[in-house]
Amino acid sequence: MIVCVPVTKSHEVDPRWGRADWVALAEVDAGEIVDWREIEVSWSTLHDEGTDGSHHARVVKFLRDNNVNVVVANHMGDGMTRMLKTMGIPVYLGASGDAKTAIQVAVP
Repeated sequence: MIVCVPVTKSHEVDPRWGRADWVALAEVDAGEIVDWREIEVSWSTLHDEGTDGSHHARVVKFLRDNNVNVVVANHMGDGMTRMLKTMGIPVYLGASGDAKTAIQVAVP
């Protein structure tokens, strides 16, 4: 399973999902992280370029292009939460601290 989490440069959970600058993609197998990639998405800059719908579409494209199955985050807006639910992607909110640990807690 591929889990996406917004991260800071110090590998902590970024409290911003839709305005994150970086996200990590973790491949989780039997509760263990077997692969970890951090990708610059620049959503903090891109968020205000265009409409909310265009930003949501950008996030959808990223998640689909990377075969994301689950999102772990601290917070996200209601519109984004509804969109991910519609896509069938479970969202675990309230994550904080070390990003790898947050994934392992949310997705045992």
